[in-house]
Amino acid sequence: MPAGTEDGRRLPPALAEVAAVGFDYDHGEGVDFEVHDALDPAEDTTDWLRRWTGNPEADGSAYRVFGRHGTGGRAALWCARPGRAVTEQPVVFLGSEGETGVVAASLCDFLWVLADGYGPREALWPEPGWTARPNAALAEIAARHATTPRRPAPEIVSAAGARFPSFAAHLDALCR
Repeated sequence: MPAGTEDGRRLPPALAEVAAVGFDYDHGEGVDFEVHDALDPAEDTTDWLRRWTGNPEADGSAYRVFGRHGTGGRAALWCARPGRAVTEQPVVFLGSEGETGVVAASLCDFLWVLADGYGPREALWPEPGWTARPNAALAEIAARHATTPRRPAPEIVSAAGARFPSFAAHLDALCR
């Protein structure tokens, strides 16, 4: 079985298209993010979550890791909505220094965040002086795949954080 296809871990088509477009880091002026060619395998996700939390018993089954920031932070779909498709799950970011946040309430909303010129880390914690650069190719992908209306990225991030306020507590409970 190819990597990323076991137990519902196939990369959603919209993310595969985003991966093909890629991001321009432009010496710190762009977006420092890479979408993987496949969702990380379950055992890799669990191994990573155990290292991230310091908890050798942590279970990564609630996460579908699909991308990485240049600092090592990971973007994932958090399977917090039982019985819903993976594309309907919130997109979260777990930073390399322990920072966490909900980027979007669904993959559809996340596509609009990307189209607006943000990566997951930039959407949550933009560096002073950093300016988002909307991306026409990613906007086209979002227009074809998203079932949610286009909104500014900061609005999407704020609404997602309000909708999933338990994310930080969920992770804190896993940390040792």
